[in-house]
Amino acid sequence: MDIYVSHLADSFYRHRIEKTMKFTLAILLLYALSVPNAFAQAMKSGFIKTSDGVRIHYVEAGKGRAIVFIPGWMMPAWIWQKQIDELSKKYQVIAVDPRSQGDSDKPNYGHLPETRARDYKELVDQLGLKQPVLVGWSMGCGELLSYVEQFGEGGISGLVLVDGMLPAKQNPAVLSVLADWTDQLQQDRQKEADVFVRAMFTKPEPENYIQRLKQATLEVPTDTAVALIYNMMSVTDFSNALTKIDRPMLFAYEPALQPSADFLEAKLGDKVRFERFDEDGHALFVDDPVKFNRMIDDFVQSLPKR
Repeated sequence: MDIYVSHLADSFYRHRIEKTMKFTLAILLLYALSVPNAFAQAMKSGFIKTSDGVRIHYVEAGKGRAIVFIPGWMMPAWIWQKQIDELSKKYQVIAVDPRSQGDSDKPNYGHLPETRARDYKELVDQLGLKQPVLVGWSMGCGELLSYVEQFGEGGISGLVLVDGMLPAKQNPAVLSVLADWTDQLQQDRQKEADVFVRAMFTKPEPENYIQRLKQATLEVPTDTAVALIYNMMSVTDFSNALTKIDRPMLFAYEPALQPSADFLEAKLGDKVRFERFDEDGHALFVDDPVKFNRMIDDFVQSLPKR
């Protein structure tokens, strides 16, 4: 009888333990599914102060070789979240709020590409980044080329340009269209912001994500937004910068930017590697983060240690 009772007790407790373990595993699974970043590297936030007194905000996660992400016109650092989450498992990832965007200060000066490029150089220096890979999207492409023109490539190990229109120099037809569009922007900022944000994607994003991104663009003062795009499109010529390229470069682009790819190939030949995203929009790293992150990882792994 004692043996029977002991057996029942063992069975009872074993059953309870199994149920508890299954319940715990189920809770952990639900947590992981509901919070995609639960097991990502812890992200921290900080500021540097530029030589002209502007606080530049950045977010950072992970350890290893440094990759610095620069967003496009009016965009915040957190648009790179899918890159931060994945790539920070292997690298030190820094995403920057450019001057007058995101959580950075919004002064009424310093909105030339060369000034914002100096901001990025000061960030690299103040954070003590050794031979980082610089990644610029859209307007960020021109700013990184200005970085190369001013400072050379001695302090970086590679350059990634994402869906930038090159060359961005004076073109009467483009400037005419730009003038009409900026007029509309100033007349109805809310409407134009909504159209602009939605046009960046070919794949559906949650409405709360769209609205959050739209709000981020609206936090950039209208006069600043107009100045930024005019300064990039009407002043900058990247010919001098391209002659200084000797580090590996990657250009990722959607089909609409094929002329930019052709331009870079003609100027740089086999110094640049190309990756075309046929099914994706301007924010191709959001539309297809798996392909994009794999591309960045492959590129960084291919770079020589410096």
